[in-house]
Amino acid sequence: MQNLLYTVAVIMVMLWALGFLVYSVGNIIHILLVIAVIAVLLRVIKSKTV
Repeated sequence: MQNLLYTVAVIMVMLWALGFLVYSVGNIIHILLVIAVIAVLLRVIKSKTV
């Protein structure tokens, strides 16, 4: 599950970068970036507590 979460976060960051360069996607890509950052933070917090 942790690898899946990390993979999704990486994909979202890549989509954000692509959308930022293209700029045709709009503001939705920034929401994906926030979700990706939250997913990475959750993974870091959970790995330190376990």
